[in-house]
Amino acid sequence: MNSSLFETVTFEASADQAIVDNLIKYAVAPRPICFASTIDSLGHVNLSPFSYFNLMSHQPPICVFSPLRRMRDGSTKHTLDNLKEVNEVVINIVNYAMVQQQSLASTEYAKEVDEFDKSGLTPIPSLYIRPPRVAESPVQLECNVREIIALSDKPGAGNLVIAEVLYMHVHKTLLQHDNTIKQEQLDLVARLGGDWYSRVSSENLFIVPKPLRSLGIGVDQLPESIRLSTVLTGNHLGMLANVESLPRLDHIQLEDKYLRYLQLNFQQDAVRMKQKVHEYAAQLLDKGQLEKAWQVLLSI
Repeated sequence: MNSSLFETVTFEASADQAIVDNLIKYAVAPRPICFASTIDSLGHVNLSPFSYFNLMSHQPPICVFSPLRRMRDGSTKHTLDNLKEVNEVVINIVNYAMVQQQSLASTEYAKEVDEFDKSGLTPIPSLYIRPPRVAESPVQLECNVREIIALSDKPGAGNLVIAEVLYMHVHKTLLQHDNTIKQEQLDLVARLGGDWYSRVSSENLFIVPKPLRSLGIGVDQLPESIRLSTVLTGNHLGMLANVESLPRLDHIQLEDKYLRYLQLNFQQDAVRMKQKVHEYAAQLLDKGQLEKAWQVLLSI
């Protein structure tokens, strides 16, 4: 193992505050976007995005997002002010089709300015709470705010808004017959560091089977020749170790022309044979062919 690959530069959060403030947004990412619509006691609507946001509970369904105090003077944002007057919020999920309008709504307009008008997005009435929903948003969550936890009164300090989801609205075209969402069609976006965003398109979606009902043997139980491979990566080893028991070689199942070619051409060079077989297994794992990869590895 090349130890230089794991060398780090360390920053202390209190001493290197400005650096950490910037770097951490690159590292803790991608972050989903809470596009929050709120209303004050006089009926003024506000629409603003927050990327310090996630789902925190199923029963009850709880989302948490955090409007930060402004860095320049520590003042609070209109969203937070509104929530203290009317404890209701619609969390509108952001997809690629509305990402530019969402960004525009983050402009610090005056309190009486309606970001729906500025962004060109369409307000539609919520069914059970006062703030409107964003019609273009593929998923809209009508929420009641349970609690707001101020982390400090310093500039940049977060305010954790604990919002209980009362009703969830999903665009009909995204729902499947079993009431799951067509993940590849949702086309979500997320925030990264600086001005960077990411897009969850079908080209970069992949499945990682969860070891919930089965007990993976673990990397430590892999045969040494596999565990110490100079070809297989940590991801490859993780896939191979997510089996309940070590597979056995099945010669009938392993009818493979390319493996046979390797065996014929490298039978006098065990080291090269192992390398080539591991490279082939890596290709199979990258294609999700776990069972075949195991059989190839067991063949030497």
